[in-house]
Amino acid sequence: MQKVYTRIDSIAGNVITVRAEGVRNGDLAVVTSAHGESLANVIKLNHDVVSLQVFSGARGISTGDKVRFLGVPMRVSYSDDLLGRIFNGAGKPRDNGPELTENLIEIGGPSVNPAKRIIPRNMIRTGIPMIDLFNTLVESQKLPIFSVSGEPYNEVLARIAMQAEVDLIILGGMGLKYDDYLYFRDTLEESGAKNRTIFFVHTASDPTVECLLVPDISLAVAEQFALDGKKVLVLLTDMTNFADSMKEIAITMEQVPSNRGYPGDLYSSLASRYEKAVDFEGAGSVTILAATTMPGDDVTHPVPDNTGYITEGQFYLRHGRIEPFGSLSRLKQQVNSDTRDDHRALMDGMIKLYASYKEALEKKAMGFQMSEWDEKLLKYGEMFEDKMMDLSVNIPLEEALDLGWKILAACFEPRESGIRSELIQRYWPEELT
Repeated sequence: MQKVYTRIDSIAGNVITVRAEGVRNGDLAVVTSAHGESLANVIKLNHDVVSLQVFSGARGISTGDKVRFLGVPMRVSYSDDLLGRIFNGAGKPRDNGPELTENLIEIGGPSVNPAKRIIPRNMIRTGIPMIDLFNTLVESQKLPIFSVSGEPYNEVLARIAMQAEVDLIILGGMGLKYDDYLYFRDTLEESGAKNRTIFFVHTASDPTVECLLVPDISLAVAEQFALDGKKVLVLLTDMTNFADSMKEIAITMEQVPSNRGYPGDLYSSLASRYEKAVDFEGAGSVTILAATTMPGDDVTHPVPDNTGYITEGQFYLRHGRIEPFGSLSRLKQQVNSDTRDDHRALMDGMIKLYASYKEALEKKAMGFQMSEWDEKLLKYGEMFEDKMMDLSVNIPLEEALDLGWKILAACFEPRESGIRSELIQRYWPEELT
């Protein structure tokens, strides 16, 4: 039986408080005012004092309005009808399509029991050499893309959405500029990838509470598809906007702030979302790639700092490229030995030489005399950045491995590569020897 209360105790920003009993955290409520009905979500309980975040904002709501608790948490429809559709953070259509109300599932549930998880063992190919060759993405992995405002992290996510060898893409946008939202929509539609993509999009002009719902809705739907045997890749952008929304609500609630004003449960809030990444035995998997902007390029900022303790590595996007130093996929060794027998050796050898190139570049900038070896390193570094690191490069892993050998052969003698002789004999390009 739904309970109706006719008095609102206080209104602060978009948060209202009501005295009520038998209400659970996360339950939905309907606020009826002179302007119509608004959906609200219970975000705090203190004995009989219930705080609710109004989705559409508290403007026009007065203390004499009615609040009706629905007795159910936030839910989202789950079916194949979601494919190709675009929804807002509350699960309502943005694409003028019909609203889906059947087969509702709850959002924000617990992560999978660790005893039911299996060891990640399958590679997800993206067509980006700096990922596939050097920091391989693995099924059920959770990885952030650390970047700063202005870097093309949304373009990288859109390209991964188009090219990743998975069954289903779920794109969760948080605080997106409208132009970015249109970019995702148009790019995936033109590439033909929209039909295997589900969008949950919160733009900067939408209510703050919807930003907080986007990861939960995206991951709840992903988990259900994974249980049905689908290989699902969840792309989230931008988790810093998600954390900022948490901070905004915490300030409204007059919570005691933690580091830089963020709420004290920032770590657990991030972890509860990232830990949804899972590989089910006998079913599908959920893999998470999440863009995380670093204000001032500061990796010690609370959001990237906490994220680094939760996730299994990170990609650093700087100057329009995925940097080899700092970027790390901690699970890549699980799959590298199953791709091609030269994968691990070529990956290690090329990165070592690129590190030497950076030293040679520094010597040149300081005016030191350059040796013949230094000149080779400079040539190699330029080719590596142009043919491997440039984000416009789009080739399968096997072609990337062959290209790596060609770059080495164009710059060095076989013995100078530092790679085992048996691999050199098998893969070194004959025409360049």
